[in-house]
Amino acid sequence: MRVLIAGGGIGGLTLALSLHQAGIDCEVFEQAPEIRPLGVGINVLPHAMRELTELGLQERVAGAGIVTQELAYANRLGQMIWSEPRGRLAGYSWPQVSIHRGYLHLELLAAAQERLGDARIHLGARMAGFEQDAAGVTLRLDDGRAVRGDVLIAADGIHSAARAVFYPNEGPPIWNGAILWRATSIADPFLTGATMAVAGNRNDKFVVYPIKDLPDGRKLTNWIAERRVDPNQEWKREDWNRPGRIEDFQQTFADWRFPWLDIPALIRSAQSVYEFPMVDRDPLPRWTHGRVTLLGDAAHPLYPIGSNGASQGILDARTLALKLATIADPVAAMEAYEAIRRPATAALVAATRGDGPDSVLDIAEARAPDGFADIEAVMPHAERAEIAAHYKRLAGFEPSTLNARPSLTPPRKAA
Repeated sequence: MRVLIAGGGIGGLTLALSLHQAGIDCEVFEQAPEIRPLGVGINVLPHAMRELTELGLQERVAGAGIVTQELAYANRLGQMIWSEPRGRLAGYSWPQVSIHRGYLHLELLAAAQERLGDARIHLGARMAGFEQDAAGVTLRLDDGRAVRGDVLIAADGIHSAARAVFYPNEGPPIWNGAILWRATSIADPFLTGATMAVAGNRNDKFVVYPIKDLPDGRKLTNWIAERRVDPNQEWKREDWNRPGRIEDFQQTFADWRFPWLDIPALIRSAQSVYEFPMVDRDPLPRWTHGRVTLLGDAAHPLYPIGSNGASQGILDARTLALKLATIADPVAAMEAYEAIRRPATAALVAATRGDGPDSVLDIAEARAPDGFADIEAVMPHAERAEIAAHYKRLAGFEPSTLNARPSLTPPRKAA
């Protein structure tokens, strides 16, 4: 079997590594002429770190980021609403890692080049179209090349060309009125020194976590300032990597000086700021169309709530590789993959639209808008714990279930 992968992002490269692990021939076609460390911070949750560990990448990924110790939620006054241990401290067999998206991408690329060889990773190779028949699929690139394979996996992001072929009338991604200003700063440690903190409420929110230890004891710290505006107002929704202006949001957070973090100072120390609209897409009725299927953001772009976007793409890749390795008919294999992953990710799209685990912020704000002396009187521990546990169950990383789940590592096919 020969698998063609359109898209060399996190999902596409994880798929390539997983197929190689199973002894399945594959090639990656990435439209960018070079892979550079773009983006800002992400979290690789324990269910995704399990998959990277089984690919032999745990030490590389953890070494490029920070092993997360704690998740904490606070109100706009900095008062703690909920905190919980993360990774192995929470009973998982794998860590959670906070890391620069670009560093994770480069680690996956390096591993793919080492294992598959440079000849299997094609940069500057944009998909122009494809045709399929009963025997296989032909990927056409915009430089005129045509490549033949048994199946095509479209891991080409939120603006997927393959998705547009199957759903030509879908239109642009759906904007919910929230704008994210994302940046990194060099800052002193806060709380545990490896805490992911979320403060505020649905309308005004600040997310912050370290992603790299620095030699002087400080941290490369990722932060996101989120502000909600009228979604009917004019906004450049499709400008995905536009430099942002601190003046557009800093006043919202001007008095967010907490005993454990000075947010205005963190904002002022930003190395650079980028502006993104918070968008997703409605779940699809089908991902698999004959010998072509979708993966990652091409299939199910999510709001960045609950730290699950990249992790779900990794789970897609591992599930698909397992099915291709264990089901003789590749079309049946892709349909089996979709039967598992499409309902799971559709549920996550709905959950993140409802703010997912971040809903504790909104409940606390509604019940105690001026703060509180005792969070237990505002939200009992059992209520807060169930919000956190419900999201873990929904997203597939409840500790005991994940620890006991059978491996997704496929058996290696004989050469």
